[in-house]
Amino acid sequence: MAQKGALDGLKVLDLTRVLAGPYCCAILADLGADVIKIEQPGTGDDARFFNPFKNGESSYYMNMNRSKRGITLNLKKGKDIFLKMVASADVVVENYRPGVMKKLGLDYEELKKVNPRIIFAAVSGFGQTGPYSQWPGYDLIAQAMSGLMSVTGEADGDPTRAGGPICDAVGGLTASIGILAALQYRNKTGIGQMIDISLLDSAVSIMAIINQHYLVDGRIPQRRGNSYESGAPMESYKASDGDIVLAVGNDRMWKKLVELMEMPELLEKSEFETVHKRVQNRIACKEYIEQWSKKRTVDGLVKIMIDTGIPAAPIYNIAQVCNDPHIAGARNMFTEFDHPIAGKVKVTNTAIRMSETDAYVKCPPPTLGQHNNEVYKEVFGFSEEEIAAFRKDGII
Repeated sequence: MAQKGALDGLKVLDLTRVLAGPYCCAILADLGADVIKIEQPGTGDDARFFNPFKNGESSYYMNMNRSKRGITLNLKKGKDIFLKMVASADVVVENYRPGVMKKLGLDYEELKKVNPRIIFAAVSGFGQTGPYSQWPGYDLIAQAMSGLMSVTGEADGDPTRAGGPICDAVGGLTASIGILAALQYRNKTGIGQMIDISLLDSAVSIMAIINQHYLVDGRIPQRRGNSYESGAPMESYKASDGDIVLAVGNDRMWKKLVELMEMPELLEKSEFETVHKRVQNRIACKEYIEQWSKKRTVDGLVKIMIDTGIPAAPIYNIAQVCNDPHIAGARNMFTEFDHPIAGKVKVTNTAIRMSETDAYVKCPPPTLGQHNNEVYKEVFGFSEEEIAAFRKDGII
């Protein structure tokens, strides 16, 4: 018998594509919701064409659409079919450009007439309101306009994109949090609501501690490599065989580090006597540390730091992440499933761990329209004859 999740019994209609929306719905699915991925007949989600591929199947798509069932539906031709589905659903998630669902006659105002309890989450680049609402939005756009790129990279380098799709990911996380909050409100009142999530808003929200430098003292933060505005020494350092990071967050840790380096004279230097002064003089501080660290290995440095109570870590490449005994082993951050076409595929697992209803990847992503008969007949009550007619008319 399949393990029941915290969201067991919740029915989610997933109209999303590519990353932010699908990631939001994958989180809900891993938590036990019955997420039904609805795709355009013939083509499906754009992400089905994104590399890398295995046996012709996109593993980009697989990772973002695990744990879901999949059907096809042309929303223009099948509006009435979708409304019937909404009548018994709990949540609808979409990431079309603002206004598209209204043109289809399927916006929140219309859906709540069919089901006043429906929770409607719209994920877009710039939100449903405001002067930029009709601008197309992507992760890169949000990274640029949130200020993230302006403070990422070396001080003498160009603005730099974060290596991962952080704005898409945080947009999906924000949407899932909003949905869970709306469910709690509905549990108390019986009333659904609309959730308006912007990738740009989400990105600006995670820049909070950087924004404060401008909001409080009018200073515009600049790029500073791997160092921090508020702590030092806290950045990357060279070892004899690679790089490490240290996070010396207070004076007590600084004294421990100085003892390890056997440089007691540093405690007498006024430029290093407080966290604030070490931030101001971080380049000189880094030079002293690297005189010591460059003579030692990554493994040796990390061990002696951890043993002394100083936060430190190696800078991993992705292969090291995927094979680490803590991340990939004990924490099970990568999981494998059998895909009907691709075969065995390993993907990144959910990060949510729960004692009673642990989240997990419960099935491979659907092939295009894989569950049409099953979902339309068993979940929404359409007859085999109706389903055959939908197929004949190009609706599904």
